[in-house]
Order: sequence, then C-alpha cells, then structure tokens
Amino acid sequence: MGRRDPRPRRDDDREELDERVIDITRVAKVVKGGRRFAFRAVVVVGDNNGRVGIGIGKARGVPDSIRKASDRARRNMVPVALMDTTVPHEITSQRGGAIVLLKPASPGTGVIAGGAVRAVLEAAGIRDILTKSQGSANSLNVAHATIEALQKLRKSADLARMRGKDPVEVAPFWKRGGKTNA
Repeated sequence: MGRRDPRPRRDDDREELDERVIDITRVAKVVKGGRRFAFRAVVVVGDNNGRVGIGIGKARGVPDSIRKASDRARRNMVPVALMDTTVPHEITSQRGGAIVLLKPASPGTGVIAGGAVRAVLEAAGIRDILTKSQGSANSLNVAHATIEALQKLRKSADLARMRGKDPVEVAPFWKRGGKTNA
C-alpha cells in the first residue's frame, strides 16, 4: 500500500481562484530543418478580493501552455488597493505602446472595459470602474499595463497623508455625500 501525502493537493487552491485565458498565439522557432511551432498562452489569475497575477506559458500543445501560464500567474500574484468595489483614485500606466487609464466609478456602474483590461480587473475583484485603453491593442502589453496600474494604486488614507489632506477630501464624490468641488 502507498502512503498518503499529508499536504493538501494543489487542486484545492485552483477552485477558489478565478482563472481567465486572455490570449493564445501560435509562435514559431526557426531551426535547421524549418520551423518548429508552439503556442504561447497568457493567463490571468485572481482571488476576486484584491489579488491578481499574470502569467505567460509556451509549449508545443495548447493545454500545456495554459497550465504553465496558470502556474506562473499564481506565483506572480500581487495585492491591489481597493475601495469597496472600485479603485481609490484615477491612474494611468504604459507598457510598450499600450496605455491604460483606470478611473473610479460609483457603485452600480459595472466594469466598463474590454478585452484584457476587463479580464484583469474582474479577476482582481473590481466591480465598478471606467477604463480607457489607448495605443497598441496587443493584449499582452495591455494586460501588463493594467497590472502595473493596479500595483501603483494607493489606499485613500495613504494618499491623504501624502498630500497632507483629510481622507474625506481625497475620497470620490459619492463617498463625500455627492458634493463636488466644481
């Protein structure tokens, strides 16, 4: 009889994380006899509660490349500063030719985003946000720019302390009771 491993199986972790395949591309390596084809998969993994990661995997078969990308995304998960169901402040980030703008939205707005930006934001647990993607439409660069923007976010209390203001002053207008400074 074989001995049972006392450690929990890794499949248990996979159930609680949100995993999304963003892109699958066929890539080629030129070798002496011609071209050798493989697949590159880009996967986003998040816990829907403020942690998200992105991974890239290459393999000769699609399932293997997705598995590799998923494992790398789990290892690369980073925390995201959230304010309820949105981001605390507006932020812009650039990766390659892709520029991504993230803007907080009032509750009930939903995720106004497309493609790779939507996948990353939903995996992170963001439910209300306005976004704009400019420049390159390369899904890998757009996903990386989105992750970069999420990493740059600061909690509103930290932002208020940095600016020397009251936390209510840096909160979005719907948190202040609907009053704007216009």
